[in-house]
Amino acid sequence: MPGKTSDLSPLESQKQLLVAESELNRAGLAEEWQAMAHGVRDFAHRAKNIAAWASSAVLVVAGVTALRRAPPRSGAAKTSLFQRILDGARVASTLWFMFRARGEKHE
Repeated sequence: MPGKTSDLSPLESQKQLLVAESELNRAGLAEEWQAMAHGVRDFAHRAKNIAAWASSAVLVVAGVTALRRAPPRSGAAKTSLFQRILDGARVASTLWFMFRARGEKHE
């Protein structure tokens, strides 16, 4: 209130100002800490998603690589179309069960 004299000495008023400033700094630090913790959790969640996609991509590449074979040499017998279809189905079923198990584990 203007016009009223305070009974506080200059040191006491300075001490109260410092305590108030300290409380403001403490509150600001708590907010910054929460924001940083949220950022770290978000980063960890994204890293887990990227790791899941990367491992799935590796499985797909491995499956495609297993299906692709070098052309048979002139002396070797050719693989029949039926055998290639069976091999493809085997790889596809393996990939299906791996992806299915991975999806159940994340739920």
